[in-house]
Amino acid sequence: MLVIAGCSAWLGCSAPLSEASILIGGTRVVYDEDQTEVTLKLVNEGDEPALIQSWIDAGDLHDIPSNAETPFIITPPIMRLGPSRSQSLRIVHTGEGLPQDRESVFWLNVLEVPPKPAADANQLQLAVRSRIKLFYRPAHLKGLAEVAPAALTWRLTRIDGLPAVQAHNPTPFNVSLTEIRVTAGGNTAHFGEGGMVGPGATLAFPFKDGSVASGETPATVHYRSLDDIGAPVDSEAPLQTRAD
Repeated sequence: MLVIAGCSAWLGCSAPLSEASILIGGTRVVYDEDQTEVTLKLVNEGDEPALIQSWIDAGDLHDIPSNAETPFIITPPIMRLGPSRSQSLRIVHTGEGLPQDRESVFWLNVLEVPPKPAADANQLQLAVRSRIKLFYRPAHLKGLAEVAPAALTWRLTRIDGLPAVQAHNPTPFNVSLTEIRVTAGGNTAHFGEGGMVGPGATLAFPFKDGSVASGETPATVHYRSLDDIGAPVDSEAPLQTRAD
């Protein structure tokens, strides 16, 4: 039986699962406007050949290759990759117009279909889909992507009556956050599970755990973001603590 990884209905199955073997050579792709193409290396670290299907979508997790419409061509869209072999995906922008005053974000999907098991094998096949972000970056944006996280501004707010912190991104770059905590008066509180704050956008992160200081206590937000190669970057900023 073949199932797609991530389907919780199969998590309790007692049959052994086939393991993912395809390594993607990056956690994100940045496509600068002045590039004619970008490449992404795939490596099969398994002992068996794998069939791989790749496509790009605009953010809908449920998009299938035939429905996904984006201004990119990816080749080869389907490949067979032998054990201990590698091959690069080639991504080309078609030239279709995209906003020039901010980054655009898409998602690159890599679906690995394992080989069919022997007829007498009691094994549940697992088709593993990985998704990583693809950022299209116009050539003449103001500022630098590496300093965008430090430009975030923060304030205390509420979601459904509970404390939350709200980040505003005044830059034309996307900022991906993985960790947010607030310290004030000896107290520490953690907020949300991370997320991406788009160009010019505002995003709220709900209270997770810890202790929230009163609105009169000076507070600092400590947050971790990811740079163009997926490396963590730690920043901090003052928090406007008077909640709405």
